[in-house]
Amino acid sequence: MVGSRIGPEDREPELLTHDHHGAGQEDPGYGPDDGWPDDRWPDDDEQQLHEGGLDDEGEPRGKNGKPPLTPRQRKKRRWRRIRRTLYALFGVFVVLPALAFTVTYFLVDVPTPEEVAADQNKVVTYLFSDGSEMGKDVPPGGNRVLLKYSEIPDVTRKAVYATEDATFETNSGFDVTGIMRAVYNQVTGGVGGGSTISQQYIKVATQNDDYSYTRKFLELVKSFKMNQQQEKSEIITAYLNTIYFGRGAYGLQTAAQAYYGKDAKDLNVSESALLAGLIQQPGRSENREVATERWNVALDRMVENRWLDKAERDSQEFPEMIPMEESRPNTMNQGPAAFVKHRVQAELEAKGYPEEKLQAGGYRIHTTIEPEAQKLAEQAVDKVMKGQPENLRKALVAVNPRTGGVMAYYGGPNEPGVDQVDWANTQRNPGSSYKPFDLVALLLRGKGLGETYDGRSGRTFEGREQVVNNAGPNSSCSAKCTVAEGMKRSANTVFYEMVMKDTGVQAVVDAAVAAGIPKDHGPESPTMQNADGNIAIGGGTTNVTPEDMASAYATFAAEGIHRESHFVAKLEKSDGTLVFEVDKKGEPAFDQDDSKHNAQIAGNVTRSLEPVLPFSDLDCAGNRDCAGKTGTHEAAEDGDENAQAWMVGYTPSISTATWVGTGTGDPIRDKRGRKVYGSGLPGEVWKEFMDSYLKGKPKEKFQKVDLIGKQVRDYTPETRSRRSTTERRSETTEPETTGPTQTSSPSISITIPTPPTNSKPGNSTGPGPPDEEDNGIGILPGRGERGDE
Repeated sequence: MVGSRIGPEDREPELLTHDHHGAGQEDPGYGPDDGWPDDRWPDDDEQQLHEGGLDDEGEPRGKNGKPPLTPRQRKKRRWRRIRRTLYALFGVFVVLPALAFTVTYFLVDVPTPEEVAADQNKVVTYLFSDGSEMGKDVPPGGNRVLLKYSEIPDVTRKAVYATEDATFETNSGFDVTGIMRAVYNQVTGGVGGGSTISQQYIKVATQNDDYSYTRKFLELVKSFKMNQQQEKSEIITAYLNTIYFGRGAYGLQTAAQAYYGKDAKDLNVSESALLAGLIQQPGRSENREVATERWNVALDRMVENRWLDKAERDSQEFPEMIPMEESRPNTMNQGPAAFVKHRVQAELEAKGYPEEKLQAGGYRIHTTIEPEAQKLAEQAVDKVMKGQPENLRKALVAVNPRTGGVMAYYGGPNEPGVDQVDWANTQRNPGSSYKPFDLVALLLRGKGLGETYDGRSGRTFEGREQVVNNAGPNSSCSAKCTVAEGMKRSANTVFYEMVMKDTGVQAVVDAAVAAGIPKDHGPESPTMQNADGNIAIGGGTTNVTPEDMASAYATFAAEGIHRESHFVAKLEKSDGTLVFEVDKKGEPAFDQDDSKHNAQIAGNVTRSLEPVLPFSDLDCAGNRDCAGKTGTHEAAEDGDENAQAWMVGYTPSISTATWVGTGTGDPIRDKRGRKVYGSGLPGEVWKEFMDSYLKGKPKEKFQKVDLIGKQVRDYTPETRSRRSTTERRSETTEPETTGPTQTSSPSISITIPTPPTNSKPGNSTGPGPPDEEDNGIGILPGRGERGDE
């Protein structure tokens, strides 16, 4: 009937592909409410396209003005779309991964402990900068023993579970909670992974620790397969027979021998906790602070998991380890070379190549150490320090300004039972050797060597209770002392006023960091934490290593271009394939926008330091261009004694820092009972090394630059005044006694204690006696040779 609504029962049969609005037919008006299935009713987009679009209020309307879809109809369409999306997501993220997991499961194999062990005992070769062999690191493969489950103490297994995988005995090879935690840490920048013991075994077995989703997926599949095919007892045994514990020890039995000289079956609670804790940081096994922290973590987690009583935990003492050289005797594990090896390993670990990976791959490490420089460094220290008091410690580091590579490194004799501390990597107060960074901060403000400050001793400063003194009558100058003269005399008051009045403390911090002093040596080893005015004279919380100072002074030698100090030039696989090579380009340190100004700043610092050395009889042989600065720091218990003594100097091709002190911060005196200053033993070691190294090499010149700011009268780069022998004797000869002397007045007092660095907090003495710090820079006309107090 024309014009009336037609129900479904009255409609003519149609093909499925036929439009329900026949061509030329009147709209029948069918809809969901008239009995048609929902999936035959057009969705919103179709309705707007084929019917009437949107009404004035933006609502869809039917053709010929018919009513739009009802809320109920639109809701059904919306949920249908959601369901389809969920089905698609389920297929992509569940069905496909499950299918891939299943296929991969049948394709992969899990390596056996015997197969893994065969790949782990490879030699790592260390090479000098010229390609000659420095030494080899040979894993103790002959001692490798694959233990049985019954030979592993239960307490050792529990210690490993506690630190590595507390759910090991119940998980299926992977821990979903751990994986989610690892993902969260990855996104938020946190630390910590989600690998189970099974996954760690697979990583070791496959020697693949690349940060990729493919590697992680294969690791999960293999770990799951391992747990399906093997008992938990077999898995933990395989793990403990292959994991790396440090000291070149793979497997529990080898580790027990390397650390304690005993069999694994005899390990006690404390020994087990240390080995378990070191699994995460095996390369730092000889760092007592790190080892103790990991030992405590293992014990505490054993208590948390109820594998150890709290009372028994509290009764534990840190286990006694046998000397490292007894565990693995080889050429790279004893003496000064061992310290070089440790620094190389730390650098490579930071780049993603820990010791276990190096040994598993049998890598070849090309170091920056020059064989001749290393030999001469050790000879210089031995020659000068022979017969000196046994409590004196020493260090020498030489850096190539053109590459940043460490050319020579002497951290100590590394003698068993006597001195096994790497003093070249131990932080100490630098004293007056830090003053060049004050000057950099001043130069960046457009002021320079011609600026004047009150260089008289015994001055007071606003906000400071202690009086600032200069160290000795000849280290002071007039009330209008130029920075040039202040650097010559190392007048503490000049530099303290300079920092507090003109540059500010933060500017000195920034200048030091720009030159190459690291912001910190780790969270527990800040270099300039909470710095105050004492930074002007290298005191207070200012702490650096000899390597830091050699690297920072190398920036001055390189005309303001800083290159990070490093020990590894390049790394190769066993077949010679290059893994990486260090970039030697460097960056402008002080002014990245103006290379000429950057070089001028460095050149001004060099010009201020050139006259320092000949006045102290520390100039380089053969009238070579060289510059440098000495420094001392007071002993904590006696302000009239020194605890640290430094000499840092350079030519265009080498920057060397030397240090002499004690491990306790006690006073330092030489074999004749005289106080040790920078120009003394450290200066003698520095000169002996530099002269022997530079002998026969071309004479290089520093680049000449214009002075920044006010000019200094009668000052030229060639101005070099040398004190007379009589003058030096009158200032430096002291009675042969170990008691205090009256040759210098007390220096300033430091109120802020230094961070733990095996040194007691003390006061920066700055220059010490005249033979160290009173180093001639063109004296202004009308002023006495020694200046005025």
